[in-house]
Order: sequence, then structure tokens, then C-alpha cells
Amino acid sequence: MSLQVSLFEAEGYRSLRAIRLPAEALTVFVGANGVGKTNLYRALQRLQGAAAGSLALDLATEGGMASAHWAGTRRAGKPAQIRLGVSLSPPAGEGAFSYEVTIGFRFPTAAAFDHEPQIKAEEAAFRGSGRPVKVLERSGPRLTVRDDDGRRTDVDADLMASETALARLDDPSRYPDLSLIRRTLMDWRFYHDLRTDQASPLRRPSLAVASPTLASDGGNLAAVFATLTHIRGDTVDLDRAVADAFPGACLEVPTPGSHASFGMAFPEYPRRVFEASELSDGTLRYLGLMGALLAYRPPGFIALNEPETSLHPDLIAPLARLVCGAARRAQIWLVTHSVALASALEREAGVRVRTVVKRQGATVVEGLGIGGFDEEDD
Repeated sequence: MSLQVSLFEAEGYRSLRAIRLPAEALTVFVGANGVGKTNLYRALQRLQGAAAGSLALDLATEGGMASAHWAGTRRAGKPAQIRLGVSLSPPAGEGAFSYEVTIGFRFPTAAAFDHEPQIKAEEAAFRGSGRPVKVLERSGPRLTVRDDDGRRTDVDADLMASETALARLDDPSRYPDLSLIRRTLMDWRFYHDLRTDQASPLRRPSLAVASPTLASDGGNLAAVFATLTHIRGDTVDLDRAVADAFPGACLEVPTPGSHASFGMAFPEYPRRVFEASELSDGTLRYLGLMGALLAYRPPGFIALNEPETSLHPDLIAPLARLVCGAARRAQIWLVTHSVALASALEREAGVRVRTVVKRQGATVVEGLGIGGFDEEDD
């Protein structure tokens, strides 16, 4: 079963003082630099870190709780904590799973480093037509889990305060609901670091191993193209995307040996194939986005952070068409400061672009209220 993101929540994380966002098949955010768009993206990554068991390390990499938690005013007596949550619904829309985690500072008596992020609470639940059924409930050291027989039992998982129970209880046979939530979060892909410098993974051949999904750093791009060309035997979407972005050009994917590679032939140089190491930054980045969005089996959820970076203005409209086509196969969350890209997505897909602003230091999405978006006011 595949689950789609239906709701995302964040409280106390960087500029996200308190936000509750419904998600669509294609969710697009636009805003100026510095309003906190990237924090929306990062918060989703931290949820994936909770599933992977890297949440405390990820926050420590950001500078720890002292850097990552909301620095503005708080209600008197309210602790400095970060709360992240997500609701996940099956395509048929029958009920929804939810998961949330609360992170805070170390207790003075805790066996942990001074600035190490600590897991204060976790909860996973299933909400159907009746009352919510808690699948996992953790408060401090106490952990209660619903097993495959439907029984709620206290579990001694020997959890450290920096570990998430979601990652620790990795037993699909005993905890199938937790396993489904974890697999869903782990399947997400974040494409924000498709480097184009000369040492970029995009420029290097990759091992010839069937690759249905592009890696987060794009290091298997050549294998993704080779999988579509020589294993699936279907390059219709690839050819269409290349023709749309680079009229008259052709993507060349030779039969792999031990490694897979690719190049581009352009109409002005019909007998010359330019290898990946020779391509311009913009061309290479666009091909990387093609690999992410047209892969044989794209992930269920794709997050793109400023995908227009280093692209020529002529590629904005083709990029919008590429994203819109991919949104029919995967759920996409896109953050951009390009008004041109946002407008093109609005035209191509008919989506309502969400404008992100900052008010009194907090990131705010215009038109967003407690119950969702007020489309009349938007």
C-alpha cells in the first residue's frame, strides 16, 4: 500500500512558529529569499530522519536545538521544543495514519551530551471512521505499542533519549502499521543538491545496475537513463522532455558495459556527442531533474527546493511541464523564489500557488487558516 501526504505540521522549528499545511498532488510555494521557504522543506527532511534514526544527528548538524528551535517569543511556561507531524492517507482515502515527534533540550539528569537534541514524545495513530487508534505512544522513557494482534503493550526497547521509537522498532511482522509509516517516509526523495560543478556526481559514469529511482545526489543518473533506455525500452517521455527543453537535441545513452554513461547531441554539431563532463551547468541540472521526475519508478513523494537554480529562463516553461507531468505519477512538493516558474506551474497544472511571507519573524503561508486554505481570501 502506498500512502500520500495529506497534512504536514511543524511547531517551534526555526521560523516555523506554528504551521499546519494540507498537501496536494502538486504543492507549490513561492516567496522571496529569507521568508523561510527552505524551512518548510527541511522540516519534512527531519521527519524522514525520524524514520531513518538520524533525527538527533540531523538537528545537531544544523547547530543543535539552540539553533533549530523557534527563537521568538513563547508563552510563559512553555518549553522550547520542536514538534513535527505528518498525516498519511491511502489513495482510496479510507482513513489516515499520522505520526508526530517532539524534540527538546536535555534534562539536567539525562545521560546525554549537553546540547544533544532529545526525543520528548512520539505518537503514531490510525484515524478511520471511529475513534483514533494509537499505534505508538511514547512519553519520556515510557513506550506503548500496538502489535500485530491489536494489543497495546509496554515495550522495553532500550531507547536512548536521542533515538526515535519509529526507527528502533524495525520489525514489520510485529508492528506492521509502524513499518508502513516508516517505509513511506523512507521512500521520500529530496532533490536540492544536484550539483553541477566539475566534481558533481551527475557528470560521472555510474555502475551499470538497474536503477528505478534517482539517488538524492543524482549519482546514478546515467544508470537511471540506461534503465529507461535499455531495460524498460521506453524513451518516449525522455525524448519528449529533451525536445521540449532543447529543440533538435538528442539524449545519447550507449549500451552499458560495467558502467553507464550519457551525452547530448545538439543540432549545430550533429556528429559530436557531448559527454556529461562537457555539458553546461544548466543543461546538466535540467537532465538531473529529468532523471528525478521521469525515472522508471519515482518515489511516492518528491520534494524540490528551488529547482530553477542555474537554469536559463528559456527552460522555465519546459520545467513546469516536466513537473506537471510527473505529478501524475508522484506527489510533489516544490519550493521556489521564481515567480516565473510559479506562474508557469499555475498555467500548466491549474494549481494554486501558495505565497510564503514572514510576519513578526514567523513564516506564514498567505490564505492559510486553522481549517486549511481560504480560497476566497487567497
